[in-house]
Amino acid sequence: MKEVIAIIRPRNIGPMRNALEQLGFPCMTATAVLGRGAQRGIAGEVKLSNPKLRSSSKSGGMKYIPKRLVSIVVQNSDVDTVVKSIVEVNQTLQIGDGKIFICPLDNAVRIRTNEQGESAVL
Repeated sequence: MKEVIAIIRPRNIGPMRNALEQLGFPCMTATAVLGRGAQRGIAGEVKLSNPKLRSSSKSGGMKYIPKRLVSIVVQNSDVDTVVKSIVEVNQTLQIGDGKIFICPLDNAVRIRTNEQGESAVL
């Protein structure tokens, strides 16, 4: 099993969820997160009323940018399909499209039934 972790623009969470569900991957965890890449923010990406999120630097960037962190557990054979779908939905070829991380997953346990491994997740 692998865990596919994607950090994407908030506006793309719905279309990404729909695309993955159509492929047979309806299960995921999504979290609102704040972060930034090397670009230090994207001018015009979001409108913030919270001054703590704005940068005081001369670059005019933001300290942090709202994103969505999505975690999906899939079988090893499905990783390429899931990653391709995430890229298709989120790629604009602009700075800030996001990142995808693929991590090995040693085990999982379903608390209710004590099932382990793939049967606990898939």
